[in-house]
Amino acid sequence: MASPRRKRSGADSAAPLLHLIRFLPYRLAVLSNTVSHTVAKLYEKRFGITIPEWRVIAVLGGGETLSAGEIAQRTAMDKVQVSRAISRMLDSALILRESGATDRRKAQLTLTPKALAIYTEIVPLALAYERELTGALTEEEMGQLDGLLAKLQAQADALAARPTPLSAAQSSDAD
Repeated sequence: MASPRRKRSGADSAAPLLHLIRFLPYRLAVLSNTVSHTVAKLYEKRFGITIPEWRVIAVLGGGETLSAGEIAQRTAMDKVQVSRAISRMLDSALILRESGATDRRKAQLTLTPKALAIYTEIVPLALAYERELTGALTEEEMGQLDGLLAKLQAQADALAARPTPLSAAQSSDAD
C-alpha cells in the first residue's frame, strides 16, 4: 500500500521538499554540535570554560600570538563570540593582550601559564575522544573522510567567496 501524500499549503505545491534529516548541511551541523558538546563536557565543569573559550585556547595553544580577527577566522566563530570569549578569558587571567608592534589598534593575544596548563590537560582527553569517535571507521575510510572533508571545505570556501549567493534562478538551472 502506498503511503498517503500530505497536502502542502502555500502558493507553490510543486516546489521541492526539503528532507531535513537527509540535508547535508543540517547533518554536518548536528554532528558538529554533538561532538562539540560531548568534548565540552570534558572541560566545562573541570575548568569552567566554554566552547568558544576552549577554541581560543586550542588555537593559541601552539604558542602563536594572534589577533581576535585571526582567531575568529581560524575557528570559524563570529567576531562577537570571539570578543565575548576573550573578555571572559582576560577576566579569568587565561590570556594576555598586548598592542600590536606595527598596528597598536590590533591587539595580540597569547595564553597565560594558567591557560597553557588547561591546554596541556585537555588535549590528551580531546585526542582520546577523537580516537574513540573515529574508531568506527577503518584507516581507508579515515583517509577518504579526510579527503572528502577537504573537498567540501574548499567548495564551501569558494561558495562563500561568491559576490552574491545562489539565486532561485541559478538553483532551478542546476536541477
